[in-house]
Amino acid sequence: MGLLRVSRVGVVVAAAGAVLAGCMPWQGEEPQDKKDAGVAAKASAAAAGQAALLKTKLAAAAKVHANELGQIPVLMYHRVVDKPSTQDDRTPQQFRTELERLAQEDYVPITAAEYVTGHIDIPAGRHPVVLTFDDSSPSQFDLDGMGAPKPQTAVAILQEVAQRHPGFRPVATFYVTRDMFGKATPEEQAQMLMWLRDKGFDIGNHTRDHKSLRGKPQQQVNAEVVAGHELITKLINSGPVTLALPYGNQPNQKEWGLKGASGGVSYDYGGVFLAGYTPALSPFSKKFDPLGIPRIRSMDKTGDCAKFCSTAWLDWLKTNGDERYTSDGDVKTVAFPKFKTPFMIKRYTDRALAY
Repeated sequence: MGLLRVSRVGVVVAAAGAVLAGCMPWQGEEPQDKKDAGVAAKASAAAAGQAALLKTKLAAAAKVHANELGQIPVLMYHRVVDKPSTQDDRTPQQFRTELERLAQEDYVPITAAEYVTGHIDIPAGRHPVVLTFDDSSPSQFDLDGMGAPKPQTAVAILQEVAQRHPGFRPVATFYVTRDMFGKATPEEQAQMLMWLRDKGFDIGNHTRDHKSLRGKPQQQVNAEVVAGHELITKLINSGPVTLALPYGNQPNQKEWGLKGASGGVSYDYGGVFLAGYTPALSPFSKKFDPLGIPRIRSMDKTGDCAKFCSTAWLDWLKTNGDERYTSDGDVKTVAFPKFKTPFMIKRYTDRALAY
């Protein structure tokens, strides 16, 4: 009996101990105040890390004089031919010389789509330039029997320059029309656009028939733009992001070029490009106007081009480097000197890096 009682007492004591152990926080569980202190320490360490990272980014941006609110040259080309017959034509040597200059002056090509969407991913200290080609001339792009760009075409020359200058991206935007690089069949046309797209080039809308949109009613403007939009989407099943106005002529309402619909097909672009005559504003600038983005005609400093074409404007940007867009190397931030803060567009405020 005594043994039995002792056994029962032991069982009761053991059970009580187990219950108490389950109720006592100091056995097997950290006290709440210690937990809170640990959380606070981690938060403090994270904040310190973020502060240190921000300081590093600010110092890096200041070192290269980053100015991502600066101006960007958008260069406009047409034919690249040995014997120019219009003021818009350039010879292969003239085109190559201009590209060599851009590379030597630390420009990096980006596409029109990258520009209007603010995806300007270039190294620190470099400057973006947008190369655009109108009217889809065979002199701009053609392929040989092995699928390589034919020599002396704009694409071949661009690739040659890029090979000589690492970091100079061989990309551009082609504003195509129904001429489509001189190709007649849908298969040939699709082949050309697919090659360009797969190599990182951008295909933009220039309307199918290249008719001026000035003075036309909205319905007709929308139909012209949609015809060009469908020309591209039916060939490669991906839509353009920008429109280049034929002859640079804006419709009666500028908004009609940016957004509209016709025949059940709609378009909503990130930007509409003109035909001249100044560098374009940063897409992060409060004054950036997607309804009318200026381009610069490629030409030497002669006649009307003494001030308003590519050679003249590149000279000006070189002399006035603080007005030029200079990257901080981080596509996720928009870096600029602090005194330029009032010029920052509000929707990009979360990316601002003012030093």
